[in-house]
Amino acid sequence: MLRYLPFLLVLALWIYAFIDCLNTPEEEVRGLPKVVWVIIILLFGEVLVGPVAWLVAGKRRHAPAGGATPSEWHRNHRARFVAPDDNPEFLDSLKEGNKKDEALLKDWEADLRRREEELKRREKEQGEG
Repeated sequence: MLRYLPFLLVLALWIYAFIDCLNTPEEEVRGLPKVVWVIIILLFGEVLVGPVAWLVAGKRRHAPAGGATPSEWHRNHRARFVAPDDNPEFLDSLKEGNKKDEALLKDWEADLRRREEELKRREKEQGEG
């Protein structure tokens, strides 16, 4: 199985570069027309020249908005973890769920009492009849 791994990796890169090239808008393609890039990827895909050339030189890459890299943004904007028992939204959602469950339980109890009374009434009617 390991002897097929290099072939599968090359094939995966080839397919990725081909699909990426097809999905890239014409205005984001650099250097050559899009059709030429597709031909280069298809012809030189087995030796990785075409896909690597596309990924390195063919597509215009955009800088992140605000000029910061995503990892830099995450370093400066850490999510603050709040334990569930300290989170008022979570506690309110539990209270709402409990209210719904209690209402449902009351309805079931009332239905059960009604059915028990109906069974007792039927037993009395059968005992008298």
